[in-house]
Amino acid sequence: MKIGIIGSGAMGTGIAQVAATAGNEAVIYDSNPAALEKAKNQLHATLNKLAEKGKITLNEAGHIFGRIFFGTSLHSFTDCNIVVEAIVEDLGVKQKVFQEIEEVVSPHCILATNTSSLSIASIAAACKIPGRVIGIHFFNPVPLMSLVEIIPAIQTEKSITEKAIEWVAFLKKDGVLAKDTPGFIVNRVARPYYGEAIRIMEEGIADCATIDKAMTETGGFKMGPFTLMDFIGADVNYRVTESVWQQFFYEPRFKPSFSQKRLFEAGYFGRKSGKGFYDYSEGAIQPEANPDKALASNIFRRIIVMLINEAAEAVLFQIGTPHAIDLAMTKGVNYPKGLLRWADEMGVASVVAELDALYDLYREDRYRCSALLRKMAAENKNFY
Repeated sequence: MKIGIIGSGAMGTGIAQVAATAGNEAVIYDSNPAALEKAKNQLHATLNKLAEKGKITLNEAGHIFGRIFFGTSLHSFTDCNIVVEAIVEDLGVKQKVFQEIEEVVSPHCILATNTSSLSIASIAAACKIPGRVIGIHFFNPVPLMSLVEIIPAIQTEKSITEKAIEWVAFLKKDGVLAKDTPGFIVNRVARPYYGEAIRIMEEGIADCATIDKAMTETGGFKMGPFTLMDFIGADVNYRVTESVWQQFFYEPRFKPSFSQKRLFEAGYFGRKSGKGFYDYSEGAIQPEANPDKALASNIFRRIIVMLINEAAEAVLFQIGTPHAIDLAMTKGVNYPKGLLRWADEMGVASVVAELDALYDLYREDRYRCSALLRKMAAENKNFY
């Protein structure tokens, strides 16, 4: 099978590496020749480094690199079975690129987008054969992250979805089916991890360091929300938050915060800029977390019930199955356990009670309990 990849950034090169490692031929094309040359050098260096570490043999590294080609035009995709687009998150740009691809590939070639939040249906609508368009969303870094969200549009033919599932399995990735809604599974369900943490900070209940410690030490998360937002960058995280909020017709649960908007406006993107929620400049004194264990427990419980509520809403509206949603959150963003399994362990009735307490306090739709959780609590049911 021959795979075409548009875009030679981290996502594009990562997809090429994974495809070639699995035995596919991969062709990368980028409209910027300098970026393509840089990608070629980086891939070569990455494979050699894996060989040095003993992850693969030097011979294997040579074979993998030998299956990766660097195209000088879209015509390099003429005989591809699948073309994956991994470029800027701009609907107009993506639509134009898909129209251009259609002119050079065969009618049977699958056209996939690696978008993390844009409508697959809108991208497909720009094509002459919309039924062959599908979302195949990898996570960064692609070689290390096992999750892939597979998102059929309403136009996508069933056979295309089945082929996409087969290809993702061939790559030895964990594929989950998701409905074509904003943020799909991961970028939708994860919003409260950031949003509720910021809300707690904005209210003065605790500072960033205390909230981060509560989620890592009490909750078992690998990275606290503020450390993670600084790692991702406000330029990325804020834009995704705003995009999901707008695409959900300004649903209060996804409302962005002024705190992150101001960081975004100031250019304080986090680690990449030297300043974000934390100061990364040389000699900067980092805040110390409050050691109060009761406070840490309250912070963790508030954020986790909000995450569970979002996961339950995703099940209610058939964005994914409970298994798919839990797999997506553990494999896609390294959560310590599936949110719906967590709900079962905490007790669904207990989760409902905590959400109702928050709603009674704030009287905001942000805290309204999912109808699914309320129904399950009344019937004494679990997700598993």
